[in-house]
Amino acid sequence: MPAKLQIQNVSLRFGGIKALRNIQFDVYDGEILAVIGPNGAGKTSLINSITGFYHPQEGNILLEGRSLNRIPPSQRARLGISRTFQNIALYTNATVLDNLMAARHIHMTTNLLTAALFKGHTEREEIAHRRRVEDIIDFLELESIRKSRVGALSYGLRKRVELGRALAVEPSLLLLDEPMAGMNVEEKEDMARFILDIHERQGTTIMLIEHDIGLVMDISHRIVVLDFGEKIGEGTPDEIRQNERVIKAYLGQEG
Repeated sequence: MPAKLQIQNVSLRFGGIKALRNIQFDVYDGEILAVIGPNGAGKTSLINSITGFYHPQEGNILLEGRSLNRIPPSQRARLGISRTFQNIALYTNATVLDNLMAARHIHMTTNLLTAALFKGHTEREEIAHRRRVEDIIDFLELESIRKSRVGALSYGLRKRVELGRALAVEPSLLLLDEPMAGMNVEEKEDMARFILDIHERQGTTIMLIEHDIGLVMDISHRIVVLDFGEKIGEGTPDEIRQNERVIKAYLGQEG
């Protein structure tokens, strides 16, 4: 199976703090890979490095064999990388529909000049983007709140809207930073169902950061475990369950 994403000996420092230390693993095309670890293990720093928000001092990050090191964040999105955030980052005064439409800007070919000169083309493009967004709204069961102001929604619904915004980019690699944090059991089950549906229907490669170990074990093909910025385990859920170093550092020892 070819690698969609390759993390090659990536190290990230903030002054004397080593957030990531020689991290190396692959995310294979079409899989769901989870990254787990205690708070401060470096999980979000890793996602921020993949998206270009952070710039590792050492190592290389490749998407489909192409180095991302010198590619700015906006261009990485155009290459097919999309993400959700640990802390929700939506336009709270805008509607659900407008938040999803805003994510379509990277696919738009019109600007102020072309909009003025070629009204018909602009309208056709707007309709096409709107149709794609409406499909996402239907898929995530957001029809009843599509025109609601995001700031007035419950936390669980806002997390679902953020997933929708990430999907509006049409990613080939979807990075989910704690998509179920703060949710109740029913909301987590819904989110897990949506993630599995995204993977099965669209074949999207997914890299997931999540603290709910039971859920991670249920939906992931493979798991990478970080601790204090180092990789301490990698393998299938069954292999991670039996990894002594992981048990000691994160899952907790029995007895």
